[in-house]
Order: sequence, then structure tokens, then C-alpha cells
Amino acid sequence: MPKIAVKKLDENAVLPTYGSEFAAGADLYALCEEETVFQPGETKLIRTGLALEIPEGYAGLIYARSGLASKRGLAPANKVGVVDADYRGEVMVALHNHSAVEQKIAPKERIAQLVIAPFLHAEYEEKDELSSTVRGEGGFGSTGRK
Repeated sequence: MPKIAVKKLDENAVLPTYGSEFAAGADLYALCEEETVFQPGETKLIRTGLALEIPEGYAGLIYARSGLASKRGLAPANKVGVVDADYRGEVMVALHNHSAVEQKIAPKERIAQLVIAPFLHAEYEEKDELSSTVRGEGGFGSTGRK
């Protein structure tokens, strides 16, 4: 199992943990002194108190926790946060209240999940033409039922 170096920026920060043996995402925990209140439609940056050393060729992807998102409407505002391998600052989660009612996050509550994933760093080359495919330029919904 690969090891990711983690620096606690605050003694009350909680290291990421996996909820089960085969979980893809490790839970990230809120670092706050008291409950954080979210009004409907409100977004707030929530501290984790952690900085990560992600290996080159990998990124930390911050996803919603399914229960928090589906039951309480709290999910990352940017849908998927990206922590680059060369970033050494504090990991923050921009949580958004998608629900119609006030929501609260308690100190040390699990607020998101972190997936460490490989990626390709591509070189983009401009071309006048692209290769053809059966799908072609068919976009949104073009492969669904007719």
C-alpha cells in the first residue's frame, strides 16, 4: 500500500481514514471549534488542518460523502476538488448546502472523501482535422435510447 505523507497543521486535525477495507476514498474531517451552520444555497470553506505530499503523477480528488450529500444536501461546491502533487498548503473543502433547510457540520465530522488517483499529463497539439469515429460529433444524449 502506498504511503502519503501528511502534515498536521493543527493538533486537532484528524488524519484521513477509510470506512471499510476496500473503500476507494478516505474520509476527510472538519477542523472547526464549533458547529458550522450552512444556510440553504450557502457555500463555506471548511478546514481539514492537513497538508499532503501527493506523489508526482497522482492527484488527490475530493468527492462528496454519499450519505452527507444524499441525506443532508452537503457536497463539494466544485463537485470534485483537485489537490495537485505540487501543492503543500492546507486541504480545504468548499462545502455547499444544496438542500432547502439549514444544515450543520460538527467539529471532526466527516465532510468529504479523498481519492488518490493517477493521471496523464498530456501535451495538446492543434490539428485541422481529427480522426473519424462511428459516434462522430454526437454529444449529450446521442448514445441513449431513441
